[in-house]
Amino acid sequence: MKDFFKMVFASALGVIIASVVLSVLSLILFMGIVASFGTSPVYNLKKNTILKIDLTGIINERENTSPLDFLTAESDIPTLGLNDILSAIKKAKENNNIKGIYLNAGHVMTGYATIQPVREALIDFKESGKFIIAYGENYNHRSYYVCSVADEIYMNPQGMFDFRGLSKSIQFNKDILNRWGIEMQVFKVGTFKSAVEPYTETKMSDANREQSIALLNDIWGNLLTGIAENREINVEQLNRYADEFLTFASPEKVVEYKLIDGLKYGTEVERYLKEKINLNPDDKLQLAGVKDMTTVPEMKRKESKDKIAVLYAEGEIMSDQVPGLFSKTNITAKQFVKELTKLKEDKDVKAVVFRVNSPGGSAYASEQIWNAVKELKEVKPIVVSMGDYAASGGYYISCMADKIVAEPNTITGSIGIFGIIPNGAQLAKKLGASYDGVSTNKHANFGDDVLSIPLVGIGLLPARRLNEEEGLIIQTYIERGYDLFLNRCAEGRNKTKEEIDAIGQGRVWTGKQALELGLVDLLGGIDVALKTASELAEITNYSIDEYPEKKDFFTDLMEESSESVSQRIIGKEIYEQKQLLNVWQNYDYRQAILPDFITQSNY
Repeated sequence: MKDFFKMVFASALGVIIASVVLSVLSLILFMGIVASFGTSPVYNLKKNTILKIDLTGIINERENTSPLDFLTAESDIPTLGLNDILSAIKKAKENNNIKGIYLNAGHVMTGYATIQPVREALIDFKESGKFIIAYGENYNHRSYYVCSVADEIYMNPQGMFDFRGLSKSIQFNKDILNRWGIEMQVFKVGTFKSAVEPYTETKMSDANREQSIALLNDIWGNLLTGIAENREINVEQLNRYADEFLTFASPEKVVEYKLIDGLKYGTEVERYLKEKINLNPDDKLQLAGVKDMTTVPEMKRKESKDKIAVLYAEGEIMSDQVPGLFSKTNITAKQFVKELTKLKEDKDVKAVVFRVNSPGGSAYASEQIWNAVKELKEVKPIVVSMGDYAASGGYYISCMADKIVAEPNTITGSIGIFGIIPNGAQLAKKLGASYDGVSTNKHANFGDDVLSIPLVGIGLLPARRLNEEEGLIIQTYIERGYDLFLNRCAEGRNKTKEEIDAIGQGRVWTGKQALELGLVDLLGGIDVALKTASELAEITNYSIDEYPEKKDFFTDLMEESSESVSQRIIGKEIYEQKQLLNVWQNYDYRQAILPDFITQSNY
């Protein structure tokens, strides 16, 4: 019997050991397979190569991909980093192996301030004498604006040319919320602070309409001016074409109007490109993509210990990151205070370019980042480079810089603060919930009555209306936040509070308008910001480092995997509910953020 148990134990131990070994081997194999997706071999740039830039999908400040993206539908959406596109164009200008650029246009989903530097880089590229050919099956305003600098523009014979002007449409939800029994209690400062209007109104306020018209007209005017210059069609004529609703017009009409140069299929364009570089029809066309160019070295510069750091801040501003619920590109005070402090203390970093692309967010988190910018500024120069948005909280974290550089179409300003506290008392009543309790003091139960899902216990929204005294207290709290915002802007821009208030009040401005108002110092992209930073630091030879430093592949993979494991263990819905609770724990009642219709609408 003793031998029998020994045999059973030995067999069981053998099975366990074999399982562990197989699991480890499987994990190593899986990691190897996944790693093959995450590594980029050095690209061999051959002679007579053409740089191909796909103007379609999403353009972020920097490429933001996950090691596991290839397993999801998200990998179907083309995503590029603006920094990689600009770098590829610069390398293409300097490298003799690249003979020209092929712009493959489509539906670009990004702001006009992001595509502006791409357009400027292409104009600079043309100084090399190399060609730019554009082709698209479909053009939208953004892709066409970029392609208008090309030497020749072609479209598929059955393609679509979406050229009809800009617009904004807002969904107002006041009546929907009322029917559900939800009242939105709003507290704000700023006549133009319109982010709350969808919850309180059924149409645009006069102030919101005024700022929206001014914003769209300025952006549209900038687009038409650029197109008119490159295509030699006056602005008045371009507006007449837009009024004809060319989106569904015949492609031949687009050629007739000289908006494009001809109609070709993709294969015909590729044959034409071969002719441009004197290849035979049967020769292979060498096309290098933007991602290929990331591994191609730049022209050699003198080695320098001096550095200018470019710190990228993209997304909504919050105190801390909540995994699994929001984009990884959010700006968290916890991370960016550390990043700014680290750059302040790095003796090799002589200046910082703070690249801000944010519609705003938490006023508290914005204040923490503002303070870190101020402390860095006391040690070395810091220049803000604004992307699509640097408004509300995005302007808050920018205003203390030595200099601010914006694109003409950057959306900025929106100096104002609001708070929204929903009241679900009527909804709770409809659902049969009631509340009772005891308190030691008059306002002790503020936020205690919360409509929750029975059994699960996840809180949905407050189920008690604020009384008059509480409303006044909250409004005073919001006004105090606005007063602090004015002080921060006044200090940073060397203006009085009254001067800032006159152009504040939550009003949104384009970068071009902001320059006239003194909210920014210069118009241009990150290249202008780098030049300005080098002048302030009094250095001519420097290297450029990007921050936050990108995580290595396996670190990123482990974080993604641990998050996925958490979701599997407790279930995706409960996992997201737990993260939502974390959001509420860090929720800032004072919000400095743009309205959704500006940040999310596709115009």
